[in-house]
Amino acid sequence: MSDQTVKEEILQVLQTVKDPELPTISIVELGMLEDVTVSSGVVNVTLLPTFSGCPALDLIENNVRSALVGLDGVKEVHVHFSFDPPWTTDRISPEGREQLKAFGIAPPPANHREGDPWVIECPYCGSDVVTMENLFGPTACRSILYCRSCRNPFEAMKPVARFDFEEK
Repeated sequence: MSDQTVKEEILQVLQTVKDPELPTISIVELGMLEDVTVSSGVVNVTLLPTFSGCPALDLIENNVRSALVGLDGVKEVHVHFSFDPPWTTDRISPEGREQLKAFGIAPPPANHREGDPWVIECPYCGSDVVTMENLFGPTACRSILYCRSCRNPFEAMKPVARFDFEEK
């Protein structure tokens, strides 16, 4: 089996590896997958953590390794985490955004820029008449809100924008 064929199968399998804290979205849809290389059965997977203090990184690494170890043509699996480029919420795929909404989590706005206002729509009814109940949700990447239209509490994923530094 060629390295390219193995790589194609790996990419399909990685679509099944879910984020432990968001079980409806894969690490691929979340935009964590940066690179996959295959050489003579040795697989290197580079992932971008959603933030540096993510407590699920060991679990994600183990889930990736477990998903790939039994594939034909795979002898070794190495998982690397990189912060260059930094992960941003713009990396979440359109399918991933829909899956967040279906799970009851408002996805972050697309193309959000540092300093822009954060407009949040209720994942249940689509209203933007919401109030922030707590900036800090069950994880560092989510907040708790309340929809005044449908009267449901919900979580929203915080936007993480790439911050471009200007040289002076």
